[in-house]
Amino acid sequence: MAKLLWQPTEAQKKQANMTRFTNFINEKYGLKITSYHGLYDWSIDQLPDFWAAIWEFVQVKASRQYDEVVTDLSRFPGAKWFPSARMNFAENLLRHRDDHLAFIFKGENQTSARITYAELYNSVVRLATSLRRIGVKPGDRVAAYMPNLIETAIAMLAATSIGAVWSSCATDLGAQAVVDRLGQIEPKVLFAADGYIYKGKVFNSLASVGEISRGIPSLEKVIVVHYAGENSGISHIPNAVYYDQCIAVAEPPGFQFEQLPFEHPAFIVFSSGTTGKPKCMVQGAGGVLINHLKELILHGDLKREDTIFYITTCSWIMWNWLLSSLAVGATIVLYDGNPNYPNAGAMWQLVQEEKITIFGTSATYINYLKSQGDKPKRRYDLTSLREISQTGSALSAEGFEYVYEAIKSDLHFNSISGGTEIQTCFANGTPTLPVYAGELQCWALGVKGRCYNEKGKAVIDQMGELVCETPMPSMPLYFWNDPKGEKYKEAYFSVYPNVWRHGDYILIHGDTRGITFFGRSDAVLKPSGVRIGTAEIYYQVEKLAEVADSLAIGQEWQGDQRAILFVKLAAGHSLTEELKDKIKKTLRINASPRHVPARIIEVPDIPYTHNMKKVEMAVTNLVHGKPVLNRDALGNPQSLDYYQSLLPELQKE
Repeated sequence: MAKLLWQPTEAQKKQANMTRFTNFINEKYGLKITSYHGLYDWSIDQLPDFWAAIWEFVQVKASRQYDEVVTDLSRFPGAKWFPSARMNFAENLLRHRDDHLAFIFKGENQTSARITYAELYNSVVRLATSLRRIGVKPGDRVAAYMPNLIETAIAMLAATSIGAVWSSCATDLGAQAVVDRLGQIEPKVLFAADGYIYKGKVFNSLASVGEISRGIPSLEKVIVVHYAGENSGISHIPNAVYYDQCIAVAEPPGFQFEQLPFEHPAFIVFSSGTTGKPKCMVQGAGGVLINHLKELILHGDLKREDTIFYITTCSWIMWNWLLSSLAVGATIVLYDGNPNYPNAGAMWQLVQEEKITIFGTSATYINYLKSQGDKPKRRYDLTSLREISQTGSALSAEGFEYVYEAIKSDLHFNSISGGTEIQTCFANGTPTLPVYAGELQCWALGVKGRCYNEKGKAVIDQMGELVCETPMPSMPLYFWNDPKGEKYKEAYFSVYPNVWRHGDYILIHGDTRGITFFGRSDAVLKPSGVRIGTAEIYYQVEKLAEVADSLAIGQEWQGDQRAILFVKLAAGHSLTEELKDKIKKTLRINASPRHVPARIIEVPDIPYTHNMKKVEMAVTNLVHGKPVLNRDALGNPQSLDYYQSLLPELQKE
């Protein structure tokens, strides 16, 4: 069994929302469920009853209630959720309209702002009225090229309040990458900022905004927010107007939120686009809402008195997830900039100052702190912090241990894993179960997750493919410009008919029922036909003090495949023969002889997407002479140039 890191007290379990929900279920359905696993088993056995109970427990606000929870669960994809209900996404997030703080904004340059729920509602209504006057109607697309500002959140709420479909890209994306995404969906309105700040430097965005606006002919209005620019003017941007001019109208009396079907589109999100033009995935308002609230309230134990924060940009679906905390009435902290500027303590200073209770981040951020030997608990008052949520990529068991050793020993470390396309989680945590090193605590309620071997059989204590055997409300409605659903089915249902194959490599532990993730299954190595998850290699290699980061790929070689390991070394180290031997010995002893790479090569940087996921497939394509079609999808696209230069070296024995 894995190392036990945290055990909730009886008092903590009693106070948890998960326990309240269990009691609610027992009373509603005459059950005697006493454990999380009992609740989970019931949730997947009785899916319609479960989702009906969630609807009631999280208090979905609807102008018309549903007659039926779901039509034909056997249609996968194709099941319809709450088909007769009428509701509005933004209205559910704006149910609180009092003087409680809704947002706290902090910028890297110490710029700050605060807004209450009453002020937020007023701002949303005023902006939504302006959008209606512009001509925005239900189903129209409203897009953003924005930093993580309060104005970005207001724009999303205003758009969805009138039934428009929201899609956003952060300002660190290049102009062509934005056009590749937003141009496909033909937005009517674009929100954009005049600049942003990163690592202490001010970047003017207006040239990119102009290029984007000229590259998307459908745009009828570009609304520019002043944040970090130099007031250089917007006359070069077609149909541009300043944000303050749009929101300056007085709050209109009797504002009406557009009442729409449960599956009316609310968001369009994008695949990473590292191997081609990004796919546009359309998500329904009701499905996203009910799944977010299930996760926030039950799995995340979010309450109104909480202050919640996630290190994210509005390109990542964790931004959407975070904003759904408004429906609970909690206070949300928004941060824009580099989380390690001016030093690695920046975020912990923020936790201390704003008394953040739930802190969200990525495995990459935790691994960075660990590589620096940083111990925030020694320098900051983290008394308020009761939960850390982690996602983005797999975190090693040592990463779990680091959190408890260096950050705080008494908190719920809630490691979660889902996907952009479902805007929710397959595997999750709960404050009522123990935390074991390297394991996500449980499957999310209502998610029939399984691990399939190569024969398509469900297995325990063996590595295999993450699949989901039943529909969920937040799965994509469809892909944009895919009228027959062919791209959608090819992406997720082509391997196992009627079963969603997600593309992650996992193991379910029979003793704890926890789940360990080993990275993307399309990056699985197969030397001599044996499947090896790249994360298994990273877990071992990145424990070494000499290695700052690493990336493993499979190279087709002499009728087989050989593993190539690229390493970015810590400062002051070089790739000597002794270090190569140390890496190989570590993998041989702690993993297996098959995990030992055929080649180990030093590189200056490891490529990542903007969502901080390693890009094995881009490097794999380069190694095999295939193009990387969308380098702008990477946060550090210049890193690929070095891999390109290695091609002659990689042809050697």
